[in-house]
Amino acid sequence: MDVRRKWALPAAKDMKPQTGTWLRLLIVAGLIIGTGLFLRSRAQADILPPRDPLSSFPLNIGNWQGAEVTIPQWALDVLGGGEFAERRFSRSSQEPSVDLFMAYFPSQRMGSTMHSPQNCLPGSGWTPVNFSRVDLARPGGGSIRVNRYVLARGMDRLLVYYWFQEHGRVVASEYWSKFYLVADAIRLNRSDGALVRITTGIDDPVRADRRAVEFVETVLPSLDRYIPR
Repeated sequence: MDVRRKWALPAAKDMKPQTGTWLRLLIVAGLIIGTGLFLRSRAQADILPPRDPLSSFPLNIGNWQGAEVTIPQWALDVLGGGEFAERRFSRSSQEPSVDLFMAYFPSQRMGSTMHSPQNCLPGSGWTPVNFSRVDLARPGGGSIRVNRYVLARGMDRLLVYYWFQEHGRVVASEYWSKFYLVADAIRLNRSDGALVRITTGIDDPVRADRRAVEFVETVLPSLDRYIPR
């Protein structure tokens, strides 16, 4: 597999044309620009709650054993100013591994803001074949809504789950993520936030979804240590 696949979901131009695609992109661009201008106009020191660095995220969690993945410099240049970490986890040699990528931005006031992977990162031959939003049970009660992508390249299939996380809130929509960013900058004097992405190869569609969901359920309770509520 192309080493760059884990960093890059296809760009919007690679997606099949859909009604309202350009309007959606214009709205997202407007939100990003408007959010940046607003935060710059209120340039003051952010409140930064204590947290553990992403680099200290454990390599073993539950029955998953992980290994650190070095993020290449070209990817860091694309991602911008923030803190980033990736781990590759497995629990059996009989099934594909699961990649966990986390991006945390302590402040988004000066232009370093989270963007949806489907809009920002360049494609590398992967074509989206299915997109949806799904609700997953949160350990301890409740649920979270996340984005679910199925990508194809030749005979390979890739399953991707991702969401935005900030101040104890899990959000699938980039629009709502920008709204909460502005609201929390006003209310809490905080503009920090994170993107969490989980990727796994599709050996069997049912098994791949089950594997990804089980990993989310395992890792979700640990994220508050690294992405402060």
